[in-house]
Amino acid sequence: MKAVIYTGDSKIAVEDRPKPVISEPTDAIVRVLHTTICGTDLHILQGHVPSCTPGRILGHEGVGLIEALGAAVTNFSVGQKVLISCITSCGTCHYCRRKMPSQCESGGWILGNTIDGTQAEYVRIPHAPFSLHALPESIDQKVAVTLSDTVPTSYECGILNGNIQPGSTVAIIGTGPIGLMILQMARNLFGPSMTVVVGRGSPRLETAKSMGADHTFSVLDGQDSVMSSALAVTKERGFDVVIEAVGTAESFEIAQALVGAGGTIASLGVFGESCELHLEKLWNRNICLRTRLIDAVSTPDLLKMVEAGGIDPHFLVSHSFAFDDIHNAYEAFEASSKHGALKVVVTMPELITNGFS
Repeated sequence: MKAVIYTGDSKIAVEDRPKPVISEPTDAIVRVLHTTICGTDLHILQGHVPSCTPGRILGHEGVGLIEALGAAVTNFSVGQKVLISCITSCGTCHYCRRKMPSQCESGGWILGNTIDGTQAEYVRIPHAPFSLHALPESIDQKVAVTLSDTVPTSYECGILNGNIQPGSTVAIIGTGPIGLMILQMARNLFGPSMTVVVGRGSPRLETAKSMGADHTFSVLDGQDSVMSSALAVTKERGFDVVIEAVGTAESFEIAQALVGAGGTIASLGVFGESCELHLEKLWNRNICLRTRLIDAVSTPDLLKMVEAGGIDPHFLVSHSFAFDDIHNAYEAFEASSKHGALKVVVTMPELITNGFS
Protein backbone atom coordinates (compact mmCIF):
# COMPACT_ATOMS: atom_id res chain seq x y z
CA MET A 1 0.00 0.00 0.00
CA LYS A 2 1.02 3.65 -0.41
CA ALA A 3 1.72 5.64 2.75
CA VAL A 4 3.01 9.07 3.83
CA ILE A 5 6.25 8.68 5.78
CA TYR A 6 7.96 11.10 8.16
CA THR A 7 11.56 11.13 7.00
CA GLY A 8 13.04 13.05 9.93
CA ASP A 9 14.36 15.97 7.90
CA SER A 10 11.29 18.22 7.95
CA LYS A 11 9.95 16.39 4.93
CA ILE A 12 7.56 13.63 3.95
CA ALA A 13 7.90 10.84 1.43
CA VAL A 14 5.36 8.52 -0.17
CA GLU A 15 6.51 4.92 0.07
CA ASP A 16 5.22 1.41 -0.41
CA ARG A 17 4.53 -0.30 2.91
CA PRO A 18 3.04 -3.70 3.79
CA LYS A 19 -0.69 -3.67 4.37
CA PRO A 20 -1.33 -3.86 8.15
CA VAL A 21 -2.74 -7.02 9.69
CA ILE A 22 -4.66 -7.88 12.86
CA SER A 23 -2.22 -8.32 15.72
CA GLU A 24 -4.56 -8.14 18.75
CA PRO A 25 -8.15 -9.39 19.22
CA THR A 26 -9.31 -5.77 19.70
CA ASP A 27 -7.79 -4.53 16.42
CA ALA A 28 -9.56 -3.39 13.27
CA ILE A 29 -8.07 -2.89 9.83
CA VAL A 30 -9.68 0.09 8.10
CA ARG A 31 -9.45 0.94 4.41
CA VAL A 32 -9.06 4.71 4.44
CA LEU A 33 -11.45 6.69 2.25
CA HIS A 34 -10.50 10.23 3.32
CA THR A 35 -7.84 11.61 5.60
CA THR A 36 -6.42 15.05 6.36
CA ILE A 37 -3.40 16.93 7.67
CA CYS A 38 -3.27 18.39 11.17
CA GLY A 39 -1.18 21.18 12.62
CA THR A 40 0.32 18.50 14.84
CA ASP A 41 1.70 16.78 11.73
CA LEU A 42 3.53 20.02 10.95
CA HIS A 43 4.89 20.09 14.51
CA ILE A 44 6.25 16.57 13.89
CA LEU A 45 8.00 17.77 10.74
CA GLN A 46 9.48 20.66 12.75
CA GLY A 47 10.93 18.22 15.28
CA HIS A 48 8.64 19.28 18.15
CA VAL A 49 7.30 15.74 18.81
CA PRO A 50 10.28 13.51 19.74
CA SER A 51 8.01 10.51 20.35
CA CYS A 52 7.41 10.35 16.59
CA THR A 53 10.50 8.84 14.99
CA PRO A 54 11.59 8.79 11.33
CA GLY A 55 9.91 6.09 9.29
CA ARG A 56 6.50 6.58 10.89
CA ILE A 57 3.35 6.71 8.75
CA LEU A 58 1.74 10.04 9.63
CA GLY A 59 -1.89 10.95 10.26
CA HIS A 60 -4.44 10.51 13.04
CA GLU A 61 -7.70 11.49 11.33
CA GLY A 62 -9.87 9.77 8.79
CA VAL A 63 -13.00 8.07 7.54
CA GLY A 64 -12.91 4.55 6.18
CA LEU A 65 -14.47 1.14 5.69
CA ILE A 66 -13.75 -1.74 8.05
CA GLU A 67 -11.71 -4.34 6.18
CA ALA A 68 -11.10 -6.84 8.99
CA LEU A 69 -11.90 -7.21 12.69
CA GLY A 70 -10.23 -8.93 15.61
CA ALA A 71 -12.23 -11.62 17.40
CA ALA A 72 -13.00 -9.34 20.38
CA VAL A 73 -14.58 -6.53 18.30
CA THR A 74 -18.31 -7.17 18.39
CA ASN A 75 -19.79 -3.67 18.05
CA PHE A 76 -18.73 -3.17 14.41
CA SER A 77 -18.97 -5.23 11.24
CA VAL A 78 -16.81 -5.70 8.16
CA GLY A 79 -17.75 -3.20 5.45
CA GLN A 80 -19.13 -0.66 7.92
CA LYS A 81 -18.27 3.02 7.36
CA VAL A 82 -16.52 4.47 10.40
CA LEU A 83 -14.99 7.64 11.76
CA ILE A 84 -11.49 7.12 13.14
CA SER A 85 -10.87 8.91 16.43
CA CYS A 86 -7.54 10.68 16.79
CA ILE A 87 -7.39 9.27 20.32
CA THR A 88 -7.05 5.53 20.91
CA SER A 89 -8.95 4.40 24.01
CA CYS A 90 -8.75 0.99 25.68
CA GLY A 91 -11.88 1.92 27.65
CA THR A 92 -10.83 0.14 30.82
CA CYS A 93 -7.61 1.61 32.24
CA HIS A 94 -7.40 4.11 35.12
CA TYR A 95 -7.46 7.14 32.81
CA CYS A 96 -10.12 5.90 30.39
CA ARG A 97 -12.44 5.24 33.33
CA ARG A 98 -11.85 8.85 34.40
CA LYS A 99 -12.88 10.00 30.90
CA MET A 100 -9.30 10.94 29.99
CA PRO A 101 -8.46 8.62 27.07
CA SER A 102 -5.78 11.11 26.02
CA GLN A 103 -3.76 9.62 28.88
CA CYS A 104 -4.77 5.99 28.15
CA GLU A 105 -2.13 3.59 29.42
CA SER A 106 -2.04 1.70 26.12
CA GLY A 107 -3.47 4.33 23.80
CA GLY A 108 -3.93 8.09 23.76
CA TRP A 109 -2.50 9.95 20.80
CA ILE A 110 -0.57 7.08 19.23
CA LEU A 111 -1.82 7.06 15.61
CA GLY A 112 0.74 8.81 13.43
CA ASN A 113 2.89 9.32 16.52
CA THR A 114 4.12 6.13 18.15
CA ILE A 115 2.35 3.74 15.74
CA ASP A 116 1.55 4.04 12.04
CA GLY A 117 -1.30 6.39 11.19
CA THR A 118 -4.05 7.20 8.73
CA GLN A 119 -2.24 8.87 5.83
CA ALA A 120 -2.16 5.54 4.03
CA GLU A 121 -4.47 3.27 2.10
CA TYR A 122 -5.00 1.07 5.16
CA VAL A 123 -4.52 1.56 8.90
CA ARG A 124 -4.58 -0.72 11.92
CA ILE A 125 -6.75 0.67 14.72
CA PRO A 126 -5.96 -0.72 18.19
CA HIS A 127 -8.76 -0.87 20.76
CA ALA A 128 -11.26 -0.58 17.93
CA PRO A 129 -14.40 -0.98 20.11
CA PHE A 130 -13.69 2.40 21.77
CA SER A 131 -11.64 4.10 19.04
CA LEU A 132 -14.02 3.99 16.08
CA HIS A 133 -17.47 5.52 15.60
CA ALA A 134 -20.21 4.44 13.22
CA LEU A 135 -20.63 7.24 10.68
CA PRO A 136 -24.22 8.32 9.94
CA GLU A 137 -25.07 8.36 6.24
CA SER A 138 -26.45 11.89 6.60
CA ILE A 139 -23.00 13.35 7.30
CA ASP A 140 -20.78 14.07 4.29
CA GLN A 141 -17.67 11.88 4.41
CA LYS A 142 -15.27 14.75 3.77
CA VAL A 143 -16.87 16.89 6.46
CA ALA A 144 -16.85 13.92 8.83
CA VAL A 145 -13.04 13.89 8.75
CA THR A 146 -13.11 17.09 10.82
CA LEU A 147 -14.85 15.13 13.59
CA SER A 148 -11.77 12.95 14.06
CA ASP A 149 -9.90 15.77 15.78
CA THR A 150 -10.67 19.40 14.90
CA VAL A 151 -14.29 19.53 16.08
CA PRO A 152 -13.87 17.57 19.36
CA THR A 153 -10.64 19.46 20.12
CA SER A 154 -12.50 22.76 19.66
CA TYR A 155 -15.31 21.61 21.92
CA GLU A 156 -13.38 19.87 24.69
CA CYS A 157 -10.17 21.90 24.85
CA GLY A 158 -11.71 25.26 23.98
CA ILE A 159 -15.41 25.46 24.80
CA LEU A 160 -15.56 23.10 27.81
CA ASN A 161 -12.15 23.99 29.23
CA GLY A 162 -13.01 27.66 28.86
CA ASN A 163 -16.18 27.15 30.90
CA ILE A 164 -18.16 29.47 28.64
CA GLN A 165 -21.45 30.57 30.16
CA PRO A 166 -24.39 32.42 28.58
CA GLY A 167 -23.50 36.10 28.56
CA SER A 168 -19.74 35.53 28.84
CA THR A 169 -17.24 37.76 27.10
CA VAL A 170 -14.97 35.54 25.02
CA ALA A 171 -11.64 36.21 23.32
CA ILE A 172 -10.30 33.62 20.88
CA ILE A 173 -6.61 33.86 19.96
CA GLY A 174 -6.01 32.07 16.68
CA THR A 175 -7.90 31.95 13.40
CA GLY A 176 -7.01 28.45 12.28
CA PRO A 177 -9.63 25.70 11.91
CA ILE A 178 -9.88 25.23 15.67
CA GLY A 179 -10.18 28.92 16.50
CA LEU A 180 -12.92 29.42 13.92
CA MET A 181 -14.76 26.25 14.96
CA ILE A 182 -14.68 27.47 18.58
CA LEU A 183 -16.18 30.76 17.42
CA GLN A 184 -19.07 28.96 15.71
CA MET A 185 -19.69 26.68 18.69
CA ALA A 186 -19.56 29.50 21.23
CA ARG A 187 -22.08 31.57 19.31
CA ASN A 188 -24.39 28.69 18.34
CA LEU A 189 -24.45 26.84 21.65
CA PHE A 190 -23.74 29.27 24.50
CA GLY A 191 -24.85 32.81 23.64
CA PRO A 192 -21.85 34.89 24.73
CA SER A 193 -22.44 38.62 25.08
CA MET A 194 -19.27 39.42 23.12
CA THR A 195 -16.81 37.45 20.99
CA VAL A 196 -13.44 38.86 20.00
CA VAL A 197 -11.00 37.12 17.67
CA VAL A 198 -7.26 37.82 17.51
CA GLY A 199 -5.31 36.59 14.49
CA ARG A 200 -2.81 37.51 11.82
CA GLY A 201 -3.91 37.72 8.19
CA SER A 202 -6.92 39.77 7.19
CA PRO A 203 -8.65 36.97 5.17
CA ARG A 204 -9.05 34.77 8.26
CA LEU A 205 -10.10 37.73 10.39
CA GLU A 206 -12.67 38.68 7.74
CA THR A 207 -13.95 35.10 7.90
CA ALA A 208 -14.29 35.42 11.67
CA LYS A 209 -16.19 38.68 11.23
CA SER A 210 -18.55 37.04 8.73
CA MET A 211 -19.15 34.25 11.26
CA GLY A 212 -20.36 36.76 13.83
CA ALA A 213 -17.28 37.90 15.76
CA ASP A 214 -18.07 41.27 17.33
CA HIS A 215 -14.49 42.54 17.03
CA THR A 216 -11.33 41.30 15.30
CA PHE A 217 -7.74 42.38 15.89
CA SER A 218 -4.55 41.57 13.99
CA VAL A 219 -1.25 40.92 15.77
CA LEU A 220 0.41 42.40 12.67
CA ASP A 221 -0.60 45.76 14.13
CA GLY A 222 1.66 45.02 17.10
CA GLN A 223 1.18 43.00 20.25
CA ASP A 224 0.71 46.03 22.49
CA SER A 225 -1.86 47.49 20.11
CA VAL A 226 -3.85 44.23 20.08
CA MET A 227 -3.87 43.99 23.86
CA SER A 228 -4.90 47.60 24.44
CA SER A 229 -7.56 47.57 21.69
CA ALA A 230 -9.08 44.28 22.86
CA LEU A 231 -9.16 45.37 26.49
CA ALA A 232 -10.78 48.66 25.50
CA VAL A 233 -13.92 46.91 24.22
CA THR A 234 -14.38 45.36 27.70
CA LYS A 235 -13.96 48.74 29.42
CA GLU A 236 -10.57 47.44 30.64
CA ARG A 237 -12.20 44.61 32.63
CA GLY A 238 -10.73 41.86 30.47
CA PHE A 239 -12.53 38.77 29.24
CA ASP A 240 -14.39 36.08 31.14
CA VAL A 241 -12.91 33.46 28.83
CA VAL A 242 -9.71 33.58 26.79
CA ILE A 243 -9.06 30.63 24.48
CA GLU A 244 -5.46 30.39 23.29
CA ALA A 245 -5.41 28.26 20.12
CA VAL A 246 -1.98 29.01 18.65
CA GLY A 247 0.75 27.68 20.92
CA THR A 248 3.45 30.37 20.88
CA ALA A 249 5.06 32.58 23.50
CA GLU A 250 3.35 35.57 21.85
CA SER A 251 -0.15 34.05 21.95
CA PHE A 252 0.27 32.96 25.57
CA GLU A 253 1.45 36.46 26.49
CA ILE A 254 -1.65 37.97 24.87
CA ALA A 255 -3.92 35.47 26.63
CA GLN A 256 -2.57 36.47 30.04
CA ALA A 257 -3.02 40.15 29.24
CA LEU A 258 -6.63 39.73 28.12
CA VAL A 259 -8.04 37.56 30.91
CA GLY A 260 -10.23 39.44 33.36
CA ALA A 261 -10.56 38.99 37.10
CA GLY A 262 -12.23 35.66 37.79
CA GLY A 263 -11.68 34.61 34.18
CA THR A 264 -10.41 31.41 32.60
CA ILE A 265 -7.60 30.85 30.12
CA ALA A 266 -8.07 27.68 28.08
CA SER A 267 -4.74 26.99 26.39
CA LEU A 268 -4.77 24.31 23.70
CA GLY A 269 -1.92 25.32 21.40
CA VAL A 270 0.89 22.81 20.83
CA PHE A 271 3.90 24.50 22.42
CA GLY A 272 7.36 23.83 21.05
CA GLU A 273 9.07 26.23 23.44
CA SER A 274 8.82 27.39 27.04
CA CYS A 275 6.63 30.39 27.84
CA GLU A 276 6.62 32.86 30.69
CA LEU A 277 3.77 32.74 33.19
CA HIS A 278 3.22 36.20 34.73
CA LEU A 279 2.12 35.22 38.21
CA GLU A 280 3.38 38.57 39.48
CA LYS A 281 0.40 40.07 37.65
CA LEU A 282 -2.11 37.23 37.96
CA TRP A 283 -1.72 35.81 41.47
CA ASN A 284 -4.45 38.02 42.92
CA ARG A 285 -6.81 38.00 39.91
CA ASN A 286 -8.74 34.79 40.73
CA ILE A 287 -7.99 33.36 37.32
CA CYS A 288 -8.03 29.74 36.18
CA LEU A 289 -5.50 28.36 33.66
CA ARG A 290 -6.42 25.09 31.97
CA THR A 291 -4.62 22.91 29.46
CA ARG A 292 -5.97 19.78 27.81
CA LEU A 293 -5.18 17.24 25.17
CA ILE A 294 -8.28 16.13 23.32
CA ASP A 295 -9.93 13.05 24.86
CA ALA A 296 -12.56 12.65 22.11
CA VAL A 297 -15.16 11.58 24.67
CA SER A 298 -17.57 14.11 23.16
CA THR A 299 -17.47 12.67 19.63
CA PRO A 300 -20.79 10.75 19.84
CA ASP A 301 -22.57 13.90 21.04
CA LEU A 302 -20.90 16.04 18.39
CA LEU A 303 -22.01 13.65 15.64
CA LYS A 304 -25.57 14.14 16.89
CA MET A 305 -25.11 17.93 16.95
CA VAL A 306 -23.96 17.89 13.32
CA GLU A 307 -26.91 15.68 12.32
CA ALA A 308 -29.31 18.04 14.10
CA GLY A 309 -27.75 21.17 12.57
CA GLY A 310 -26.61 22.67 15.88
CA ILE A 311 -23.09 22.96 14.52
CA ASP A 312 -21.88 22.82 10.92
CA PRO A 313 -18.18 22.11 10.30
CA HIS A 314 -18.68 22.11 6.53
CA PHE A 315 -16.86 25.45 6.20
CA LEU A 316 -13.66 23.87 7.51
CA VAL A 317 -13.12 21.82 4.35
CA SER A 318 -11.49 24.40 2.13
CA HIS A 319 -9.38 22.20 -0.18
CA SER A 320 -9.55 18.68 -1.58
CA PHE A 321 -6.62 16.68 -2.94
CA ALA A 322 -6.05 13.24 -4.36
CA PHE A 323 -3.67 11.09 -2.34
CA ASP A 324 -1.25 11.16 -5.29
CA ASP A 325 -1.08 14.93 -4.77
CA ILE A 326 -0.19 14.70 -1.06
CA HIS A 327 2.92 16.89 -1.35
CA ASN A 328 0.82 19.76 -2.67
CA ALA A 329 -1.73 19.11 0.08
CA TYR A 330 1.01 19.55 2.69
CA GLU A 331 2.28 22.67 0.95
CA ALA A 332 -1.21 24.20 0.84
CA PHE A 333 -1.83 23.44 4.51
CA GLU A 334 1.57 24.66 5.66
CA ALA A 335 1.29 27.87 3.63
CA SER A 336 -2.34 28.30 4.62
CA SER A 337 -2.36 32.09 4.32
CA LYS A 338 -1.06 31.92 0.77
CA HIS A 339 -3.61 29.30 -0.29
CA GLY A 340 -6.54 30.31 1.93
CA ALA A 341 -6.57 26.83 3.43
CA LEU A 342 -8.35 25.68 6.56
CA LYS A 343 -8.59 21.87 6.37
CA VAL A 344 -7.38 19.93 3.35
CA VAL A 345 -9.13 16.62 2.74
CA VAL A 346 -7.13 13.91 1.00
CA THR A 347 -9.04 11.22 -0.92
CA MET A 348 -7.68 7.75 -1.60
CA PRO A 349 -7.10 6.64 -5.24
CA GLU A 350 -9.67 3.82 -5.34
CA LEU A 351 -12.42 6.16 -4.18
CA ILE A 352 -11.58 8.65 -6.93
CA THR A 353 -11.50 5.87 -9.55
CA ASN A 354 -14.95 4.73 -8.51
CA GLY A 355 -16.35 8.24 -8.80
CA PHE A 356 -16.98 8.94 -5.10
CA SER A 357 -14.54 11.83 -4.61
